[in-house]
Amino acid sequence: MIYSRIRVQFRTILAAILAACIGLGLSFPSFAAEKDVLRIGYQKSSSLLIILKANGALERALAPLNVEVKWSEFSSGLPLLEGVNVGSIDISADVAEPVPLFAQAAGAKLTYLAQEAPSPKAQAIVVPADSPIRTVADLKGKKVGFTKAAGVHFLLLNSLKRAGLKFRDIEPAYLQPADARAAFERGAIDAWATWDPHLANLQSKRAVRVIADGTYADVGYRRYYLASSEYARRRPDVLKVVFNELRKTGRWVKQNKKQAAKFHAPLIGLAPATVEIVNARRSYDIRPVDERALRQQQSIADAFAEARLLPRRINPHDNGIWNPKR
Repeated sequence: MIYSRIRVQFRTILAAILAACIGLGLSFPSFAAEKDVLRIGYQKSSSLLIILKANGALERALAPLNVEVKWSEFSSGLPLLEGVNVGSIDISADVAEPVPLFAQAAGAKLTYLAQEAPSPKAQAIVVPADSPIRTVADLKGKKVGFTKAAGVHFLLLNSLKRAGLKFRDIEPAYLQPADARAAFERGAIDAWATWDPHLANLQSKRAVRVIADGTYADVGYRRYYLASSEYARRRPDVLKVVFNELRKTGRWVKQNKKQAAKFHAPLIGLAPATVEIVNARRSYDIRPVDERALRQQQSIADAFAEARLLPRRINPHDNGIWNPKR
């Protein structure tokens, strides 16, 4: 009986305190779970993630998991994976085949999240239309601009090999895309190995000649999405959502060519017609990373090691491989 009266009095006092606080406009601290932040890095060629960033679909898909997204733009692939390695981002947008190999050689702990099926025409070695250089063999002794560890690094390596040249037969100029474009336009380099959308943008503004692309060099140009291995262990549920949204977006782009180009173009400062060319050359076919892809990664790693362009031999199987069926 005494305890019942005490409980009633306590509830009465608590109700009075709550009413007073509300009357004074006071609020109480929220005890809701704090949101987890997914940090994603991307670059100008990260078409699917750029679209997802703009339409908010990924944020909506992750909301039930209480996850919000923070986006960071990078100039090219290797700085992206350096961001993964040092812990400043959790997921890297699509990068070409050599990028994770160079990052792994530098000690990065990576997990392959997804691959984009090959797009061999989405990268090329170009020269001015009036250049005397007409074939890859003509690059001997010439200065070629390209981004180190990018897909075009392997495109150049394999193209030279097919033409009977070695890497030491050219003068390499390691340049980020913006610097390479400027050097190409002022004639400071003889040729430029680049990829879309930089390639399509150049072709829309200047008369250039393609002397090699992936079909010439037998380079598929897969692109890989990667995560830090620590994040992959901690949030496989988030990786599954990201994988599914990437796959859906890739299919939407290929099925709605003009609409997708019109939406995408202002996001990267290009004309819709130019973006249509980019989207036609890219597969945007998102798949799990399988054994065939890893064997190809191994052959690329071996080619760089043999050319003494990697500091050590590596095995891509030593990385984590995320499986959407787990």
